[in-house]
Amino acid sequence: MTLFACVLTSVALLAAEPPANAPGTSFRNDVLPILSHAGCSTGACHGSARGQDGFHLSLFGFDAAGDHKAITRELPGRRVNLAEPSRSLLYQKSIGGVPHSGGQRFSADDPRAKTMLAWLEAGAPDDPPTLPHVTAIELAPREIVLTPSGAAAPPSLSPTGHVRVQATYSDGSTRDVTAITTLFSSNDFAAKVREDGTVSAAHLGEAEIIARFDAFVVGTSVLVVPPTAGGAIVDGEGVTNRIDKAINAKLARMGITPSERCGDGEFLRRVTLDLTGLLPSIEEFERFTADSTPGKREQLVNELMGRKEFAEIWVMKWAERLGIRSTLEVSPKAALLYAAWLRSRFANGTPIDAIVRELIAAEGGTFDTPATNFYQLERDTLKLSENVAQAFLGTRLQCAQCHNHPFDRWTMDDYYGFAAFFTQIARKPAEDPRETTIFNAASGDMKHPVTGAVVPPRFLKAGGGTVPDCTGRDRRAVVAEWLTSPDNSLFARNVANFVWAHFFHRGIVEPVDDVRASNPPSNEALLAAIAGLLVESKYDIRPLVREICSSDAYQRSTHTNASNELDERNFSHAVVRRIRAEFLLDSISLVTLTKDKFDGLPLGSRAVQIADGSTSNYFLTTFGRAKRATVCTCEVSMEPSLSQALHLVNGETTHEKIKQGGRIAGELAAGRSPGEVLERLFVQCLSRRPSDEERGALLGPVAAGLEPKASLEDAFWAILNSREFVFNH
Repeated sequence: MTLFACVLTSVALLAAEPPANAPGTSFRNDVLPILSHAGCSTGACHGSARGQDGFHLSLFGFDAAGDHKAITRELPGRRVNLAEPSRSLLYQKSIGGVPHSGGQRFSADDPRAKTMLAWLEAGAPDDPPTLPHVTAIELAPREIVLTPSGAAAPPSLSPTGHVRVQATYSDGSTRDVTAITTLFSSNDFAAKVREDGTVSAAHLGEAEIIARFDAFVVGTSVLVVPPTAGGAIVDGEGVTNRIDKAINAKLARMGITPSERCGDGEFLRRVTLDLTGLLPSIEEFERFTADSTPGKREQLVNELMGRKEFAEIWVMKWAERLGIRSTLEVSPKAALLYAAWLRSRFANGTPIDAIVRELIAAEGGTFDTPATNFYQLERDTLKLSENVAQAFLGTRLQCAQCHNHPFDRWTMDDYYGFAAFFTQIARKPAEDPRETTIFNAASGDMKHPVTGAVVPPRFLKAGGGTVPDCTGRDRRAVVAEWLTSPDNSLFARNVANFVWAHFFHRGIVEPVDDVRASNPPSNEALLAAIAGLLVESKYDIRPLVREICSSDAYQRSTHTNASNELDERNFSHAVVRRIRAEFLLDSISLVTLTKDKFDGLPLGSRAVQIADGSTSNYFLTTFGRAKRATVCTCEVSMEPSLSQALHLVNGETTHEKIKQGGRIAGELAAGRSPGEVLERLFVQCLSRRPSDEERGALLGPVAAGLEPKASLEDAFWAILNSREFVFNH
């Protein structure tokens, strides 16, 4: 063990020293962290909504005053016995001196027990208002690289490491609080952490060591790599794509060799589906695969982004995020106008930040100013503020409504301070009974449910943010400016991650709208790079999309090798993913030459163009189309299911569309042979030609004398029901 590791271990095993100006043992800075560290104030114990065994503490000590009262004033002489401090139930149950449903939490010789007893012997005092409080914690080191035990590793790699937690207080003092910090691993399979901060490698993979102390949660990354890691690939000269630079650097550290590039047919089908939601035509396949120009893939990406279907996809995806649908409060007309407003912004190339600013500050009638429907879809102030945080920052604030967030840095002050930006929204009926007018009332405050005090508006950023002066201004305009500012990394990272997930089936932060300290990005350098690109382009997503689709990472094959077959986080190979509901229905209609009819849209419209989230059909519902009842990205289901397979096999979609479109009859009437028709079906549906084995099997009935039309329709049905058609690869 190194000298540094020995020092860290020794420090962690000692009782943490109090901050410089603390008057002896502190309830808030010493006792409450011990109760949290021992699990007493967790949701599974006394920190639950109703407490445990008649004793209720706030979750992780967020309400210190209430906890002090519960410990010292309830059951006088029992929980705290000032005459005989060592007989206090708080102490005795913790050390196992008396029966305790939670069991013994630590021994009498443990530094935590001695600290608690010292506080009791001092009279169990509450802290003075001038007590220094925690303002930040730091977990060091920022990254640990380990290798599994038993491996013949170089001296630079070890199976164990250590983390240290340091708290900073309001008086500028610092303190090692490792011994009373709650530490846990996000992936015990890869790496485990002990109470003293020792981290041990278990298996190859990644983990995040999370530290929770006071109201703060931070994390550090652990990479468990093979002993030979470090030379699989390098960020060499000629790698200009910033995405590949970030991904390749991490793959090299992990000892992962990426998959080879996919073929032209695979790339054409993949990128056309991702950028237009449709399959490439036969003519596009023939032209692209015959082209030998070096930059043809980049040229294809530019061509596809110029099509109207590209904008329609992002209208649909943002409509899901905004929850555009008709409800009791939003009429079908208002929902259609809201969707049309969004469509016009994307069609005109309006940057995302400008769209969001206009949306949040919108006022007027829900018909005349359709963006105001955002405030009709959710009229509850608290839920509205949660929607803004989740949709535009990727942050789920819900846990901080009743207590400080247990797995993130957000406190109740942050929650209600952010909600204060939306307390002055007012509504009144318009002339049309279906329309509502949204305006700023210039009055209305948010009160803290614990203290009862008025909470001033507060930005969601480290340290709580500077409270803005909203005098004479619409608070929504103030928060919209901050939200979309280039200095607000949360917004840029969230939008960039949202775009990334569309192309890779998972975000760099996954889920994309669950950004928190305990759910860090799989590649921080990568997320920073694409967020920076988005800011540079002034929130025009097209340069980012171009960089993504031109990267080696996007163009990799789905075929894996021995080093990356288990990798699910580092984009070392492409992922086979089911085509989303709208794209799949539109593609089936395209290849069968049929048209669909949706409520409010003309015959032949695409499923992607459906404006109202309340509009659907059996196929779209079965394949996971979002109902847009919430802003959560989880509403879109991309997972295959038995009901989907049964619908394709037995339902009317594929069978009826094959009959209705008459494609096979038309191909034969054009003078094409059964073999030519089969090849065109394969190229249109799968972007490849059939193999000799497939050709023989599917044309066998024709060779045996069966009627070509019926046989080819059966082959068409088999192709549409194949895994290769239903999945993007």
